[in-house]
Amino acid sequence: MSHPWDLRVLDLSDPARAARELARVGADPAGVGKMRDKAASLALKVHGLKAPAANILKQEMLAVGGDAAVGRGVVNCSVERSDAVVLGTRKQLRALVRKLKPQPFGLRSLAAEVQRVAAVEPTPPVLRWDGGALRLEQGPLVMGVLNVTPDSFSDGGDYHEPARAAARALEMVDEGADLLDIGGESSRPGSDPVSEEEELRRVLPLVEYLVGRVAVPLSVDTCRSGVARRVVAAGAALVNDISGFRADSEMARAVADSGAAAVVMHMRGTPKTMQSDTRYGDLLGEVWRGLRESLDLGAAAGIPRERLAVDPGIGFGKNAAANLVLLQRLREFASLGCAVLVGASRKSFIGKTLGIDDPRDRLEGSLAAATLAVWNGAQIVRAHDVRATRRAVDLAWAVRRAEEE
Repeated sequence: MSHPWDLRVLDLSDPARAARELARVGADPAGVGKMRDKAASLALKVHGLKAPAANILKQEMLAVGGDAAVGRGVVNCSVERSDAVVLGTRKQLRALVRKLKPQPFGLRSLAAEVQRVAAVEPTPPVLRWDGGALRLEQGPLVMGVLNVTPDSFSDGGDYHEPARAAARALEMVDEGADLLDIGGESSRPGSDPVSEEEELRRVLPLVEYLVGRVAVPLSVDTCRSGVARRVVAAGAALVNDISGFRADSEMARAVADSGAAAVVMHMRGTPKTMQSDTRYGDLLGEVWRGLRESLDLGAAAGIPRERLAVDPGIGFGKNAAANLVLLQRLREFASLGCAVLVGASRKSFIGKTLGIDDPRDRLEGSLAAATLAVWNGAQIVRAHDVRATRRAVDLAWAVRRAEEE
């Protein structure tokens, strides 16, 4: 059978790839940018619209050539509210913004949010702090995990002694770590907190020792504003807050005042309680909204968005199935406009999925999770096994960025 046209489907979800394919057929360079936005479709989910607003949204999206799925009771207003899934290209969404701005029922504010989301590029360029920045568009970054605790879930006690911790830090840099994350309090499920004094006793001397001895930025994994202020003053560049600025009401202000960058994570409850209820009615929606609220707390304290990264909190208040879904749909967090960090290394969902009890024996699963995270849009992966993770994510990135010669 003859196939004279060789008709095939192109994956143009990546804007750069779309531009290359359009240029390949000889399209006018001036038109490539415009056509690129026609190639990439987006699906936006909107929560809790009033029925009249949902109806207007549906009609206006149809008018610009897209569509919107809304509840069946919207047309006759037999339901009071409805969620909506808006389907369209970036060009259609920009046209929708113009149509929604004069509309009632809160649609003007929705227009502003659609405009923001439709303008977000897949990869933010930098994560900044006073005196430095991490480039994010050049490939995935590996954050080496260094727990100076006696009771962390996979390496508790390994680096509790200062000399061993310092040696491991230097070793991870040699293995390819782009930054180091130092933790002085275990966050394993069921763990109890330690005092601020004890946390500082564990982490501050190591930060002071490493500043000037390693060429990579230092992050400190803490939920306490007092610890954050001390370690940043000592030279740390990032604060990694697993509570997302919620455990300590002064944390966002401490980060803003210090000029540090911060990672905000989603966690339900505390490490002590987080695994007591892992049921979600809307997993992605709840995690996304929780991260947005953390970003809002940062903004209210005066932290620019370019100084913040988000972490969906794999293993924190989620069961194994939920963690797999978060990895699968990680790209949805890009609309928050921040770097996305994923910490899946050695975690229990890998053990439960593969039937491996010992966290130290979860290397292959950890590498698979890191590779999938990068493939699905993560810019930073947190890892215990730095050398192996460095190699795995670099290959994943090479495949993502591969071009025909």
